[in-house]
Order: sequence, then structure tokens, then C-alpha cells
Amino acid sequence: MLIGIPAERKTHEYRVALVPAGVEALTQAGHQVLIERDAGLASGFTDDFYQRAGAEVVDSAAELWARAGMILKVKEPLAAEWPDMREGQIVFTYFHFAASESLTRAVMESGTVAIAYETVATDKGALPLLTPMSEVAGRMAVQEGVRYLTRSSGGSGILIGGVPGVMPGKVLILGGGVVGTQAAKVAAGLGARVSILDTSLPRLRHLADVMPAGVHPLYSTRYAVRKQLRDSDLIIGAVLLPGARTPFLVFKEDLATMRPGSVIADVSVDQGGCVETIRPTTHEAPTYVVDGVIHYGVTNIPGSVPRTSTLALTNATLPYVLELATGGWRDACRRNPALARGLNVVRGEVVHAAVADAFGLRSTPLSSFF
Repeated sequence: MLIGIPAERKTHEYRVALVPAGVEALTQAGHQVLIERDAGLASGFTDDFYQRAGAEVVDSAAELWARAGMILKVKEPLAAEWPDMREGQIVFTYFHFAASESLTRAVMESGTVAIAYETVATDKGALPLLTPMSEVAGRMAVQEGVRYLTRSSGGSGILIGGVPGVMPGKVLILGGGVVGTQAAKVAAGLGARVSILDTSLPRLRHLADVMPAGVHPLYSTRYAVRKQLRDSDLIIGAVLLPGARTPFLVFKEDLATMRPGSVIADVSVDQGGCVETIRPTTHEAPTYVVDGVIHYGVTNIPGSVPRTSTLALTNATLPYVLELATGGWRDACRRNPALARGLNVVRGEVVHAAVADAFGLRSTPLSSFF
């Protein structure tokens, strides 16, 4: 198969879909790889690395999209890329369809086979392609949030770990999954008081066993969220419903009860966000203020640490890329149920029920394509 790796177009997105070692694995398996010039440069991989691994470097993204049978990306295609998608072409990337009806309809109209990293799922419910970026995002969310708590960044002037004789700051984490646990570890490591809310009692029991001292797992209710918001300095949104739009846990009226200069970093903004007042932002303009509360809504947090993120992403995606390239999407998804769960839109039909539900569209049974 001919595989194309375009440069990412999203603002301040520095990752690339595949490292040179991944290209080498594909070419050794008999596949051809095209990569857009300088696509890996911001991640520390120059074109000569890719060429030595067997890739062909092309100057034109349009040429790459036109020639490749499968496109590997990091983030969803932007509007400028929608005309390049074509019937039957595989696009394998993070799509987060439930957050964008326009993207969903554009992919439907293109006839593309859209396989979303974030919904590839094992029989036990693990999300192997979302996990590495969730780990990065959870850790980075605390790092970024702490920065905006400083007075020079408009925050309340809190040192999250405190000092002897002064109470440390408080971090509230909404969701006890991968993002939430990674955020809790980092926040606790900085010396913060941490509360992590979830609705799964088994998960809360697990967190109680493995979390460091200073992390308090709590059952999530509307009352508990409101109560915890009142004295929290940094709130991390870490709620995930795979493929579906994230429900709101924090509403606009709640902001009035929060401390002025506190910070919300909603990692779930990719799927619509769990804070009613959150909206997508970029690394170029990452924050805005509503009712005295700083909102951080960057949709590609791991993009700011592209070297680490690109390596972690390739480690996770490469086995699936090899399956798709070798057998085609039908055969690969028939053999691997985890990969089949990544199918979201196939030749104009939505096959992921949560995406269809988000926009009132008809969901086509995946079995009809096999």
C-alpha cells in the first residue's frame, strides 16, 4: 500500500504521525511511504532521516493526498484539507467527530474510510491509541494550569505546592481515567491537595489503592462538584465517553462560586468539553476569562511537546498501521475487533453509534460492510 504522511495544519501542532523507525518498518514490509517535506522537523526528525528509512519526500500536500491509499495524521483534517479526501481512501487519525458536525458531514461526503485513533478499543474497553496522548495531556494540563495561576499570567497568585507555614493549593480533577490519574500524580508530586471525582466505585477503590498521599478519590455527584469547586484553585476536565460528546459537569452559574483567578484546563474539550463555558483554543491564544475564571481549552495539548508525543504515538499506532497496510481496512478490521471499533465513517455512512447520536444521524451497522 502507498501511505502518505502530510504535515499537520492545525495551529502550533508540531507532531507528525510517524517517526522514521515506523517508516522503516513499513518499507521493510513492502509498502511505500510518502511524507510531506519538513513534516517531522518540529518533532526533531529531518527529511534525510525519513529518506534513509525508505520514504519519498514530496513538496506538495495535494500530491500526497492524491497518490496515497492511506493517510496517517495526528489531528483531524482541517477545512482546507477536506477537498483532498477521496472515495475509498483510508484516513487514520484523531477525529473527535462528536465535537464537529461540519467535519462529520465533510468526511461523509468525501466517501473516505475514517478510522479514529480515539475509538480503537480492546474487548476490555482499553483505548490503546488514545492512552499515550491522554498520558501526555494529563501531565501537561497540570503544568499549564499551574503556569496560569501565577499573577503575571492573570491568575490568583497561588503556588500550588505551598511552602512551610502556607497551605498548598487545591486541584480538582473531574474524571478518574488516564488523563485524570496522570494529572493527579503530577499535581500530588508538586505538593498540591488533590480531589479526583468519578462515578465508578470500582475505579475509585482502585485509585484509593494506587494514588500517592494527598490524592482523595470522591464519588461524583452534582452536589460534590459544586462543593469542590468553591475552594479549588485549578480544575482539570478529564471526562471521556468514547466517541460521544462529553456531558457538562460544570455550568456557567458555577463560576460565580469559584475563586477569582482560578484556572480551568478542560482536556475533554476535544469531545466538546465537560465545562459549559469552555471553547477550543490554540497554543497561540490558549486562554480566555469568563466571570473571573481563566479557561484553558487547547485542543492539542501534546502538540507542545512533539518529540515525546510523536514517539509515544508511533509506538502505539504502528502495529495497527501495519495491519491496515497489509490487509486493507476490511480484512484488518475483520481480523482485529479493536481496530474495527475505530471505524467511525465508511464511504458516506456513519458506523459509530455515538457519533450518529451526537447529530441525529442514522447509524449504519458495521456488519453491512463485511
